[in-house]
Amino acid sequence: MCIIFFKFDPRPASKNAYRLILAANRDEFYNRPTKAADFWVSNSEILSGLDLEEGKEGGSWLGINKRGKLAALTNYLEGRPNPDAQGRGEDQS
Repeated sequence: MCIIFFKFDPRPASKNAYRLILAANRDEFYNRPTKAADFWVSNSEILSGLDLEEGKEGGSWLGINKRGKLAALTNYLEGRPNPDAQGRGEDQS
């Protein structure tokens, strides 16, 4: 199960406080190959990890752009997965 926790405070009490605290895990498939977070070659505005699984390369599950827009995807329960389905991370790119 993928989980995302966040706390957002648009006006933190002190200037040393964080406006956003984000914690996420991606434990759906421990052996799924991924690339560590980095700016995309095709769009240097986006920072995210990338799927490297064959047939689903280039998708992502959590990313942010230089303007602060954040996108996150978690999994959901479905009957029988379609092995030919496009990865949901493709929706972000």
